[in-house]
Amino acid sequence: MTAIWGAGPEGQWHTLEPAAYQAEAQLHDLVERAPQMLPLAGSPRLIMLGREVRLGTGSADLLAVESTGRLVIIEVKLAGNAESRRAVVAQVLSYAGYLQGLDPEQLESQILGTSVLAAVQAGDQQHAVDAEDFRDGLAQSLAEGSFRLVIVLDSAPDELVQVVGYLQSVTDKIDIDLVTVSAYDVAGSQVLVPQRIDPGRRGREMSDAQVTARQAGVLYRGSAEFRAVIAGLPPVQQEPLVHLADWADTLEQAGLVKLATYRGKAGRMTTLLPRLAADNAGLVTIYCDNGSAYLQFFRSVFERRAPRSIPAVEAAMGAEVRQGNTAREIPDSLLAALTEAYQEAVAGHHA
Repeated sequence: MTAIWGAGPEGQWHTLEPAAYQAEAQLHDLVERAPQMLPLAGSPRLIMLGREVRLGTGSADLLAVESTGRLVIIEVKLAGNAESRRAVVAQVLSYAGYLQGLDPEQLESQILGTSVLAAVQAGDQQHAVDAEDFRDGLAQSLAEGSFRLVIVLDSAPDELVQVVGYLQSVTDKIDIDLVTVSAYDVAGSQVLVPQRIDPGRRGREMSDAQVTARQAGVLYRGSAEFRAVIAGLPPVQQEPLVHLADWADTLEQAGLVKLATYRGKAGRMTTLLPRLAADNAGLVTIYCDNGSAYLQFFRSVFERRAPRSIPAVEAAMGAEVRQGNTAREIPDSLLAALTEAYQEAVAGHHA
């Protein structure tokens, strides 16, 4: 992701953190109102045809068309949505499969309820469109299933980048654009940074080192990947893990930690890491171990960064804070004591 830099009150330059979208609909609205901001391959002109367009058993977030007549299916997801990893690919492909084989008249009468050419002429009055060429292009796009598929997110999970890269390498019938749109609050204004993610076409063979790297664990920024993992668990297992993720997010929102998620190579264990920015260390680590939730403590970090908080944490936990010991019973009183410990750690560093 491109780093955005800003100057503080004293003229010190620092990287800005993206502002979180309040809801998926917010990013959805941005794309619908300004599709020209999307950095798509070939820089096509897009005209929006509809939102939540019913296609079979589902609804495409946005349906658009290029000036050549090629249809464009757009799906919008936030990385925190569990569907942003693989399910979104199945979604856009199912919509493409539904549209393939229709003729333009069926598209207009049964799905859109309006003329596609009329929509293009009304939406792009600055560029003349040859009506016959446009109809031929639309008919060809539908007949061959040669669509553009666009997936828009706030950040792209590595697993999704891998799947899109594979599809790009095995087909030339469709174009798949993976785009991230990061939002920043700058001097009271919202600044958007759209980027097209190019997974690159993978060769037919991979080295042993590449295979080993893929099998290794992966570190993700923030809590989104952690939440995506626990979203697939039974509700009874989700509740304590969601509660811990919510607590960790409040620490980050208060500027006390930077969150990261680590997924083990076996896929059984996932950890959420509330790390102190100054030395990239954490007082605790949050574990999702095959659906079980627990905290792991690091005595050395407590002694170095938050020594005065140790008695309160031990009282709330009912046990001694040791290097690497764990707690599976996690009352709110323990989370409150840990919050104060993180506050002590940050205040002591700034002092």
